[in-house]
Amino acid sequence: MQRSTTTYRIHSRATQSGATLIVGLVLLLVLTVVGVSGMNMATMEITMAGNAQFQQDAFQMAETAIDIPLAQRDFTTTAQTSLARLGGNPPYNRQSVTTFQLTTPVPDIAFSMGTTTSAVQAFHFDIDAVGTGPRNASSQHNQSFYVVGPGGN
Repeated sequence: MQRSTTTYRIHSRATQSGATLIVGLVLLLVLTVVGVSGMNMATMEITMAGNAQFQQDAFQMAETAIDIPLAQRDFTTTAQTSLARLGGNPPYNRQSVTTFQLTTPVPDIAFSMGTTTSAVQAFHFDIDAVGTGPRNASSQHNQSFYVVGPGGN
C-alpha cells in the first residue's frame, strides 16, 4: 500500500503584502464617512423639524390674537383696541390691534333689524396680529370683518 504525502508550503511574513489590511481600512473609512454623513443629515432634519414647530407655534399665537377680540367683541368705532402681550411666558407671545375702518350702508331690504326709522350699516374693522414663538419665530396676520348694525340718519 502506498502512502500519499501532502506537503504544505508556508510563506514567510516577508512575502506577504498586507492587502487585506489595506482593503479593511479603506472599507472602514468608507463606513465612517457614511455614518458621519448620516448623523449630520439627521441633526439637520431635527433642526428643521424644530424650526417648523416654532413657526407653527408663532402662527397659532397670531391666530389666537385674532380670535380673542372676535370672541370678546372687544372693538369699537371710536378708538383702536389692543390685545396686550402675555405677561409671564417669554418665548410665546401674541398681541393685536383692532381698528375701525369705515361704514358701508346696507339696503333695508337686504337685512332687517326690526326697525323702520334707521338705515342698516356694516361697520368694517381690521385686526392686525403678531404672534411670536421660540428662537425669534414670528407670524403676522391681518383679518378684516364687519358687524351689521343700525346706522344713524
